[in-house]
Amino acid sequence: MSTTRVSLMIFAAGFGTRMGDLTQNTPKPMLNLAGQPMIDHALELAKNAKLETVFANTHYLHDIIAPHLQRRGVHVLHESAQILDTGGGLKAARAHLTNPTLTLNPDCNWSGPNPLSFLLDQWNEDMQSLLLVVPLDRAENRSAPGDFSLNGTRLIRGGDMVYTGAQLIRTDRLDAIRDSVFSLNAYWDHLADTHDLHGAIYPGHWTDIGTKQALTEANMAKNV
Repeated sequence: MSTTRVSLMIFAAGFGTRMGDLTQNTPKPMLNLAGQPMIDHALELAKNAKLETVFANTHYLHDIIAPHLQRRGVHVLHESAQILDTGGGLKAARAHLTNPTLTLNPDCNWSGPNPLSFLLDQWNEDMQSLLLVVPLDRAENRSAPGDFSLNGTRLIRGGDMVYTGAQLIRTDRLDAIRDSVFSLNAYWDHLADTHDLHGAIYPGHWTDIGTKQALTEANMAKNV
């Protein structure tokens, strides 16, 4: 799939409660990872994948993160009234996004090929969704059980595959979820009901850095 016609949405609205006191005055995506904000690593992935249009939703400490994103050429979608969660945020943003669109969580680290490029390479036009997953033995800071198992390319709930926070997904069926605030899990369940929830296995290693301890360990590893 051509990258010039695919948008990316980065989820950057959350409160970052698992980071404890680190996010009292700093949005989680702005926390330092190897000398730069975590979200800048996500933006480097987008740049290296040659993606031309990047959006990010914001809510918590918007006034701190929004100027940084705008300086980097990111289109900011401010969830001002309330935080919408991942599914609600995607639903609210879909008028701005391509269909399908890439989405990415910034609180993770990748060792291997660019996950966004990999998703684009694995996409088939008859798909509604393609979630990037990794086996538990290649997922740092995650313990059993996993999130999914694979039957061919079709994802089934339960198993030893972990969702990595990266996906390529169509948004035209989001109206099936009537709520305005909801997790992507609700949309995935809707797609799974019609066998339209697909997955691809990331060939590298993946690290969840969504907690204070994980971020500290990741920075220590970068300094070794």
